[in-house]
Amino acid sequence: MVNEKKGVSRREFMKTTGIATGTLIGGGIIGGLIGYNVNRDKGTTGTTGTQNGEGHGQTQDQPNNVGLKFFTNMTAFNVLSQATERIFPEDDLGPGAISLGVPYFIDNQLAGAYGMNAKEYMQGPFEDGAVTQGYQSRLTRAEIILQGVTKLEEEAQSRYKKGFAELEGEQMDEILTAFQKGEVEMMAVTSDFFFKLLRQATLEGAYADPIYNGNRNMDGWKMKGFPGHQYSYIGQIENKDFVKIDPQSISSMTHK
Repeated sequence: MVNEKKGVSRREFMKTTGIATGTLIGGGIIGGLIGYNVNRDKGTTGTTGTQNGEGHGQTQDQPNNVGLKFFTNMTAFNVLSQATERIFPEDDLGPGAISLGVPYFIDNQLAGAYGMNAKEYMQGPFEDGAVTQGYQSRLTRAEIILQGVTKLEEEAQSRYKKGFAELEGEQMDEILTAFQKGEVEMMAVTSDFFFKLLRQATLEGAYADPIYNGNRNMDGWKMKGFPGHQYSYIGQIENKDFVKIDPQSISSMTHK
């Protein structure tokens, strides 16, 4: 399942998704759909601020110097936010995706080269790839995520006559699990492929350097005891015991 339902903790989730303690995920994320015609100029409009309160009264405060660069529709951004929170929920180990700024991380990545697949060959022919092959879709990551978020909202309306961000946690999990199993029809991409991209994006946002607008306050690193970027470990390298080091981001290093 996508969340910690019935005793499935975040620690177990990390194990089952292949993210071992101490490892990190780097880079950006996400995908696409023919016909959505993502407009990069429109994606930079000033649709920033707090959420409209949908979804259990949760609001997402906008971090300092961070705004939406891709999503121009707050309903879609709220759907994305709640979906990432179900994948990486707040629990006794620490904050969840929303508090870590993951939705803003994903939004910013979608507006850039990764969302446009700028560094990848995107011409045909397009065939169904084997599991051992890499990205095979004709759609960009931005298009896939946008289509997937739209489909999440459609599924919520179809099943419960409510918006996705207004659903109870177990209802969101039911819909996300249907995507995870490839049960929802999508155009030019499978729903399980979309779910994998979203999950990867969520984890990257939780553990990326904070300069990319995720991992707020380095709380993702703090949960794992990861030191971030240090000038040197010369003072600890001979120590046989585990040494706890306060994490440091690239931005804090450049200010010295």
